Amino acid sequence: MSHEPRIRSLRLRHARLDDRIFDEDHRPSPDHSVLRRLKVEKLRIKEEIERLSHPA
Repeated sequence: MSHEPRIRSLRLRHARLDDRIFDEDHRPSPDHSVLRRLKVEKLRIKEEIERLSHPA
């Protein structure tokens, strides 16, 4: 079974999170708790992409 559709979807979410992190980080007063939550979610998605791309 190919994981490509799921991987594409995750990569899109990862890129959107990257944009949201950039936007939040460049606000006059960034909310650090929001940044932390977004970064944790981005890392979780990256790990899932890696797991699906390189199955054991």
